[in-house]
Amino acid sequence: MAARAIGLKTLRQHQLQLQRWFSSGAPEKTEGPLAGTRVLDLTRVLAGPYCTMLLGDLGADVIKVEHPTRGDDTRAWGPPFKAYARAPQAKKKTPDNPLYTAPPQFPGESAYYLCVNRNKRSVAVDLKKAAGREIVAALAREADVVVENFVPGRLAAMGLGYAELSRINPRLVYASISGYGATGPYSRRPGYDVIIEAEAGLMHITGDEHGAPVKVGVAVTDIATGLYAHGAIMAALLARVRTGRGQHLDLSLMQTQTALLANIASNYLVGGHEAQRWGTRHPSIAPYEVFATADGRVCIGAGNDAQFASLCRRIGRADMAARPEFRTNAARVANRRALAAAIAAVLREKPTADVLALLDGAAFPFAPVNTIAQTFAHPQLRARRVVRQIHHPFVGPIRLVGPAVHYSCSDVAIRRPPPMLGQHTDAVLRGVLGYSDAQVAHAVRSGATALYDYDIQCSD
Repeated sequence: MAARAIGLKTLRQHQLQLQRWFSSGAPEKTEGPLAGTRVLDLTRVLAGPYCTMLLGDLGADVIKVEHPTRGDDTRAWGPPFKAYARAPQAKKKTPDNPLYTAPPQFPGESAYYLCVNRNKRSVAVDLKKAAGREIVAALAREADVVVENFVPGRLAAMGLGYAELSRINPRLVYASISGYGATGPYSRRPGYDVIIEAEAGLMHITGDEHGAPVKVGVAVTDIATGLYAHGAIMAALLARVRTGRGQHLDLSLMQTQTALLANIASNYLVGGHEAQRWGTRHPSIAPYEVFATADGRVCIGAGNDAQFASLCRRIGRADMAARPEFRTNAARVANRRALAAAIAAVLREKPTADVLALLDGAAFPFAPVNTIAQTFAHPQLRARRVVRQIHHPFVGPIRLVGPAVHYSCSDVAIRRPPPMLGQHTDAVLRGVLGYSDAQVAHAVRSGATALYDYDIQCSD
């Protein structure tokens, strides 16, 4: 009852704050929505780091635990690497201060690692050492959230599963990300994005109609799982306001990808329809696909009869809208090959710029098929400041894709560059766990952690 009373009181305080905001006009930007929330990040590669990056963008203090010599797997995934403007060199290690060592050498900072690890602090901990596991348990005691992506059962065997950590911190929200989930016959199998794309139907429906199955160009299953985890953690933190307790969140690439099948899944479950590959076409709408131009490609979608008639007028084929075989969407779908051929015959004679000029201002959606370079030169992305630049202490300025959501009242920003391996170990051991000099020395000498001398100021 006491926890419930505290939760209701906190909820009421939030409600009163909102009332004050709305009665006094738009508030000034405040700190991030998750400021004061601590996240212990035990994840590697993409799905987990993407989730914890989003939490860090929202203001959470994210402490990333990495192996002392290898670090996150993606530190070695390249090229491309951002070359070091100055090499990390040990300067603090002396006979009187033997704990600091030179950090492991990498070719540079990998672009893959940089893309999902901003707004985090890195500590170097070896979970195979008892003292390393003690450090992680102590950090979990001080955390609001733990995110991990070990094979189910691995952390529990180390005494770091949800059951063990929730006993020392009942308010802990513990998110587990795995290939197949914590239960079921495949639960102990490892899972990578491309494997799940194949196994959970996405690859079957991706690619040319008469070609082989292909993977999506970006690891969409990993990223979507990270998004699901981020949303689930936020919901669990809100639930904790009411109950005073955390909970375990069991996420998997397999279930995420199955959920992403959306209408394709419903077509099968409701109508028994097996899906097929359509390339850029849509099974139920025509025209809805990519067309070649004289020097590139454009994508056009006309979702209703009025939009189709508008398209026909703009490309100089108003007669097509009146033909019985194209008059309705159902007729266009039934005759999609003839329809596509007629549109393609007009567009392939014109440069992309001319096609876009013909369609400019139309009520139906259309766009060029842009390269990545053209994407980042897009005036809309520039106007929205999608690309952000931040200074990295060793590689200099780096450009990153910023947060995807603009907040009117909260400061959501890139506050920290992606950390060097173990950059914050000493600061976290002392500042978060209150370790003494003797405790830090024991942790280093036992092999549980490492202090890397980067010769940079790092007080937090």
